Amino acid sequence: MDSQLNSNTGVSLAWETTDVKTPLIFSVIEFFLIACCVGAIGVAILFKDNSTTVTYAIAALTILVFLILLNQRFQETYKRSTKQLDNQKKARLYSYMFGNDLKVEDEPINLIRSRAIQYCQELVDDYKYTRRNARNIYYVFQLSTVILSGVTPILVLLDKLNTSSGIVRWLPVIFPAIAAIVSSISTSFPFQKTWLAANTTVELLEAEQEKFILGVTPYRFSDVPDEVQRKQKVQESVENFINQVNTIHLKQIQSPQTETKSTDSETAKSQS
Repeated sequence: MDSQLNSNTGVSLAWETTDVKTPLIFSVIEFFLIACCVGAIGVAILFKDNSTTVTYAIAALTILVFLILLNQRFQETYKRSTKQLDNQKKARLYSYMFGNDLKVEDEPINLIRSRAIQYCQELVDDYKYTRRNARNIYYVFQLSTVILSGVTPILVLLDKLNTSSGIVRWLPVIFPAIAAIVSSISTSFPFQKTWLAANTTVELLEAEQEKFILGVTPYRFSDVPDEVQRKQKVQESVENFINQVNTIHLKQIQSPQTETKSTDSETAKSQS
């Protein structure tokens, strides 16, 4: 078992080293292609009177844009395969710990566990995406409101100085209007609640996933002596894990609907 763990550890370290270098290579290629695009645009502008040079520059720019899109496609494919391998490694972790003693190194068992972990990880990635977008939009709106509200008195002061520019005279009206619109949008759409709710869901899903990966109760099957019962216990643990993940996910989905119904009921009571 020690030799198995050592070999798996060596493969894991080699994979992690490659995993760190490969995204860097994709980024370097993308930056290089973008720099070439900028150079092609510069050449087309400098030699705009030369139709041949402009034609070659446009052709080179088209090829570079195609290579950038192709590089992004390869990068997405690589990230997807990396996540799948990472899920398989997580699924085998419990087998690496007790594999020789428990005889759970069967591929079907690891495949089932890997698929369950992948399902949870996909939900985690979706909620992380929602959390990041809602947080960024909330911060942008809050900072915009503060900046626009702070600039308004300065613009009013400039207007009092009787400047000759007509645009400056309109700015004390335009900036407060924009600030009011941004503030209304920020209060109408619950970006902060969405951000915090998604963050809570991510924490719950990641905690449940770690419990499943490490075989913590109720996902433990190392204490079952019989092999047949052990495989049945593995299936039950996967089923319990999926049910728990769905419970967390459905609770997050149903919470906005519950808040909407409660708000509508309160509005109806106030009108009556």
